[in-house]
Amino acid sequence: MATKIPDAPKIGMVSLGCPKNLVDSERILTKLRSDGYQMSADYAGADVVLVNTCGFLDSAKEESLEAIGEAMAENGRVIVTGCMGDEADVIRAKFPQVLAITGAHQYEQVVNAVHDASPPIPNAFVDLVPEGGLKLTPRHYSYLKISEGCNHRCSFCIIPSIRGDLVSRRIDAVLREAEKLVAAGTKELLVISQDTSAYGVDTRHDPRMWKGREVRAHMTDMARELGQLRTAEGKAPWVRLHYVYPYPHVDQVIPLMAEGLLTPYLDIPFQHASPSVLKAMKRPANEAKVLSRIAKWRDICPDIAIRSSFVVGFPGETEADFQYLLDWLDEAQLDRVGAFRFEPVEGAAANDLPGAVPEEVKEERYQRIMEKTAAISAAKLQAKVGRVLPVILDEVGEADEDDGSIGATARSQADAPEIDGNVFLRDVGEGRKAGDMFDVLIEDADDHDLYGVPA
Repeated sequence: MATKIPDAPKIGMVSLGCPKNLVDSERILTKLRSDGYQMSADYAGADVVLVNTCGFLDSAKEESLEAIGEAMAENGRVIVTGCMGDEADVIRAKFPQVLAITGAHQYEQVVNAVHDASPPIPNAFVDLVPEGGLKLTPRHYSYLKISEGCNHRCSFCIIPSIRGDLVSRRIDAVLREAEKLVAAGTKELLVISQDTSAYGVDTRHDPRMWKGREVRAHMTDMARELGQLRTAEGKAPWVRLHYVYPYPHVDQVIPLMAEGLLTPYLDIPFQHASPSVLKAMKRPANEAKVLSRIAKWRDICPDIAIRSSFVVGFPGETEADFQYLLDWLDEAQLDRVGAFRFEPVEGAAANDLPGAVPEEVKEERYQRIMEKTAAISAAKLQAKVGRVLPVILDEVGEADEDDGSIGATARSQADAPEIDGNVFLRDVGEGRKAGDMFDVLIEDADDHDLYGVPA
């Protein structure tokens, strides 16, 4: 008689916030899968729903509470984890029925809470976890988290109080994970942490043996090793560095970009340029030196794309400070820029600073910085028209009913997924799929995106 395999309990997952949270969600789901749980695509089919929350800004907390409320209404059996887990009293006051609440990257506690709420059914017949774990991103790109926490104490940020001080992963563990991801089909690795440049500072750059040689837990060593990886087709995957503070050793990774070992892209959270605002923010920065370094980076690697984000309306920011930032942006000519209106976050030191900027002034400055950066972006993209650039394909459209032509959405090396622009393609032909990498001729551009055709 055939053995009847019992139905496994099903888990639903809502993951909010940054890519670092997404990596946490993937790790939790991978562990649950290995314990025999199935995944549910909707509330109705789930025995338990996990909500991985974001608690960085008040607006993010609102979104997290809404997501918990929706999960409670639709399912009722909810476990809360993530950054807002540190505010269990706020969550319990609003949703006393939640089954459990755990903090950021507390994988064991989350898994134990799921076991308590819906015990796993042991089954020796089913091997449940794919090699490399479960992924919430498309197969062709993956986030590679190298550390947790942060040693900075920026006055507007509560991340260290949520996630603690910097804790770096072992370099051999990072490289082994990267190797597995590429072997499983990843064509683009996005290196993330709270502070990628500080990787290994806490372990004194502890060296480990890797492929018969000693490699330090240091951003430059890690970048060089990631540049040696090859996909099944023998190509170098794109390797993108995010959340890079401009410490002096960042200069050493630019030649790796010029050599093609790293994607020519740096995500640097500058936050502002005015010395007085940076001081109030408690940011490590020297904005004049940074401009000359950016110029040198572009000399070494002309194709380097630099993305950043800025806060406008920080307490004490004067019109002169804001104008200083606009002038700095004119000189820096950054490729990709995001801006945020300052929001007080409960527990952040910045809330007590004098000189609160009125909301209407914040809004007006936000519109001005977006206008300025859109104009810079449009000019930089216009300069790419007529060039042939490599792209990675994210999505292929349906064939047109009239002429059969197929369009697609791709990204250039200057575009990180979900935060930067796209390259919209026409006439890609049949047989193309997500993750394909090929050259395209750029035919047109607007403020943020490029348009082209396979070369």
